[in-house]
Amino acid sequence: MPRKLNADSQIGRRLRLRDLHVFFTVVQRSSMARAASHLGMSQPAVSEVIANLEHALGVRLFDRQPQGVIPTVYGRALLKRGEAAFDELKQGVRDIAFLADPSAGEVRLGCPESIAASILPAVVERLVEKHPRVLMNVTQVSTATLEFPELRQRQFDLVLARLDEHAGQTSGDDLQVETLFIDKLVLAAGSNSKWAGRRSVTLAELHDQPWILTPPATINTALVNQAFRAVGLTDPRINLLTFSVHLRTHLLATGKFITALPYSTFRLNARRFGLKKLPIELPVRPWPVAIVTLKHRTQSPVAERFIEFVREFTKSMA
Repeated sequence: MPRKLNADSQIGRRLRLRDLHVFFTVVQRSSMARAASHLGMSQPAVSEVIANLEHALGVRLFDRQPQGVIPTVYGRALLKRGEAAFDELKQGVRDIAFLADPSAGEVRLGCPESIAASILPAVVERLVEKHPRVLMNVTQVSTATLEFPELRQRQFDLVLARLDEHAGQTSGDDLQVETLFIDKLVLAAGSNSKWAGRRSVTLAELHDQPWILTPPATINTALVNQAFRAVGLTDPRINLLTFSVHLRTHLLATGKFITALPYSTFRLNARRFGLKKLPIELPVRPWPVAIVTLKHRTQSPVAERFIEFVREFTKSMA
């Protein structure tokens, strides 16, 4: 049974930020020795910090095992609250840096490649024009479902997501989902393809052509297969499975391949890469593009500015 603590007299004087940093590192590395190596400390020094934390809190924070350590229920509670406290402190430092130099700052975001290859370039260009010292750190993520560990662990400020139609209804209490526009799927070929100049094309004609689709169980592949089955055909022959927009557009330029793209991706890349939308309507399925953030988390001024630019650019797509 943990002893009752007086937060002001006991924790306020004995719980130091450095100690919490050591604690977080031990959790991340699952080992006192690995944490010590990462922090440039000796293992006894790390063990002493953890022991002092456990003494101050009156509870055991880790279960020791032969292969390392894992946080106890008390350790997980401290981790959850401590991460939020550290995040707010880091956000405060970022706010001060932005106030000192409004043209600088960092935005950390995740997004799928189809967004990185469509709306993101224009947003980056406009933001850098206004704030030339801003750094945007972009990580590619899958966003069909709202499983965003990096966002929940505060490694991202936000996620630009391409969601399943029901994902926003099951986002959980900790996520804020702001829909920017509803996208759809289109079939595309290179402008030099034999299909590009035709006013009418049937799925039967395209069935045995070389197809590029995203991996199974994704919306792209599911809708294409659904369209073929609706007219009594088997699924098309797929020659390449990839999320890469660059690879797809590069191969479309040969005139030999067919693919399915989000309309926003097609629209913003058609002229540059010589893409042609084929005159075939695929099954309609709402496909929200959204900004996902953590509720009750204070965004840095530069992250807020980035979100404003995203909203402004995507107004025409609503």
